[in-house]
Amino acid sequence: MKMKKLLSAVLALLMIMSLAACGGQPGGDASKAPDGNAGDVANDPKVTLVYAEVNPEDTIVGQTGAEFKRLVEEKSGGSITIDFRPSGVLGSENDVLDAIIGGDDSIDMSRISAFALTSYGAKKSMLLSIPYTFENRAHWWAFANSDLAQEFLNEPQEIGLPLRGVFYGEEGFRHFFANKPINGLEDLKGMKIRVSNDPVMNGMVEGLGASPTVVAFGELYSALNTGVCDAAEQPIANYKSNAFPEVANNLILDGHTLGAIQVVITDTAWAKLTPAQQAVIMEAGKEVQKFNENLSQSAEDEVLQQLKDEGCNVVDVTDKKPWQDACAKVISDNTADQAELYQQLLDMKP
Repeated sequence: MKMKKLLSAVLALLMIMSLAACGGQPGGDASKAPDGNAGDVANDPKVTLVYAEVNPEDTIVGQTGAEFKRLVEEKSGGSITIDFRPSGVLGSENDVLDAIIGGDDSIDMSRISAFALTSYGAKKSMLLSIPYTFENRAHWWAFANSDLAQEFLNEPQEIGLPLRGVFYGEEGFRHFFANKPINGLEDLKGMKIRVSNDPVMNGMVEGLGASPTVVAFGELYSALNTGVCDAAEQPIANYKSNAFPEVANNLILDGHTLGAIQVVITDTAWAKLTPAQQAVIMEAGKEVQKFNENLSQSAEDEVLQQLKDEGCNVVDVTDKKPWQDACAKVISDNTADQAELYQQLLDMKP
């Protein structure tokens, strides 16, 4: 009996020592070294994650994706490789989402518009696309860095989509640009404005007196050049990087919607990772979110000055109230069933 008690005590002591060596976590999952890097993650099985980005690498979102790649590969000690595919080589944002939600495992991660999951049943995400919700960048970042933002990122898991949010970012406010002069709200009336078949976007364009025209992003340059559509909307950096000034050299800074973004990873890809590798992904996400916050304003200011220097017809909107009033119906129609949550977003203004 004494021998059995002694053996039990020795086994218990060994178990405690084992847990301590793993940071107090059974199995050592997500253990962190003091410098923030995941413990022995470099020795974990090697895995490659394909990351889709529709815009070129020199855009704000392209640079954000490249920084995420750098951070993950560094923090994982090389056990995770991010195969970063910018410039839409894997298809449009909707094509990529359709593929990964449909079970295609050739793409593991994607940068998407924060409200792109609306058409897949994500109701919280839709609120991020409501025009004139965020007054400025500080308002957006007060939300993005809050606990409420984590609830929004977790929504895909809550509604059963096979992916999860990793981090938020932004690429600047979205503005209209056209192949003919636009000096004010009245000039949009009757224009065929490209949309991505999003219900809020359609309603906003109709409210502004224009005609929503669905065109794939990869076909937008040609559509503007041939008159299939007269105008579109993008953040400033994407407008320039995709060469749209060549065919639509008129930009009006109405700032109707913030270009909020998020990066998602599929459940299949998540399951490929060890707990320590999962911790690396999330830690890199936190750091690149801050990188994006620091990058966006300065990068946009630089691009806007370049556009002006190159002769782009840039018009500022000094009074946005008429624009907001024109969008009143689409705002109320799409926030009524989540009024309390939407008010929380509005109240986050610093």
